Amino acid sequence: SDSPTNGTPPPGPAPSQTPDNSWNTLLTEMTRVIRLQHLSLRTERVYNGWVRRFSSAVRNKNPSSLEPQDVERFLSRLAVEDRVSASTQNQAFSALLFFFRHVLDRNIEDLSKTVRARGRRRLPVVLSTQAVRRLLGLVPPPYQLMTRMLYGSGLRLQECLELRIKDVDFQQHIVTVRSGKGEKDRQTILADNIEADWTKHLEDVKATYQQDRAQGLPGVAMPTALERKYPNAGKEWDWFWAFPAPSLSVDPRTRIVRRHHQHPSALQKQFKRAAQTAEVTGHATIHCLRHCFATHLLEAGYDIRTVQELLGHSKLETTMIYTHVAQRLRLGVRSPLDQR
Repeated sequence: SDSPTNGTPPPGPAPSQTPDNSWNTLLTEMTRVIRLQHLSLRTERVYNGWVRRFSSAVRNKNPSSLEPQDVERFLSRLAVEDRVSASTQNQAFSALLFFFRHVLDRNIEDLSKTVRARGRRRLPVVLSTQAVRRLLGLVPPPYQLMTRMLYGSGLRLQECLELRIKDVDFQQHIVTVRSGKGEKDRQTILADNIEADWTKHLEDVKATYQQDRAQGLPGVAMPTALERKYPNAGKEWDWFWAFPAPSLSVDPRTRIVRRHHQHPSALQKQFKRAAQTAEVTGHATIHCLRHCFATHLLEAGYDIRTVQELLGHSKLETTMIYTHVAQRLRLGVRSPLDQR
């Protein structure tokens, strides 16, 4: 999986309040610690969701008396009764591990008796270059430029949405991804033929930026440390969103009404509609554009270490999956049916 927090756990019933309100207090503390470590809002919601579900499963047992066996039984039930995927079970374990380590200040790594969900090795969905071009041509602006960035630079969806004006360098043809997966920064390529579209797009974005400044709106959200150090940086053009949302919204953490970046569902809907119109075979999601980026580079003869670096994979094994779908990396093997 490309993200540790893909999907959202079934919320389950919220834990009822105990006499000392201990679970609610711990959830508040967990939120504080997550924000202190600068984890994403999505991770915060998913981890809290799993802790709520766990508290319900142990019938709001006093947190001080929780044991590793409680976690083992919960994770095993997910695999056996709920039949969740291996990635979902691992997500639940990550949430509970964080809860025990950072909130309860305890360790629960010895879970040898846990029934593990069966993992499946699935090849990524990859479209041909012709299919990608046909599909992208059916996506309306500004979403078309976003999809071209996903495919042309190998970005994850959230990485694309969170781009700032200063992250796109036309001089060096580089896109800088800040605080990507694992809170790592990286640089990837910027397609040469995207510059004209970017220039036109920036004219529209600049108009939105100037409108916000004229109305005296708060600046865009900034990384926590930078917001404290440079309180007015959020009002600067360089820090403005490359893909701002068309309307204002309430910041879920600070409750400030400000301009946020485009919502992922807006792009996903446009892409799905274009895929249906293009009659693309297979389950083509917005993330498959990243798969196409990697596979098409390998097919073009670029070495896998370069592709690994552009994708931001920490392990080469993660990138190796694309060698299984790169059509031109078959060493010239022909089917025996074609041989004479």
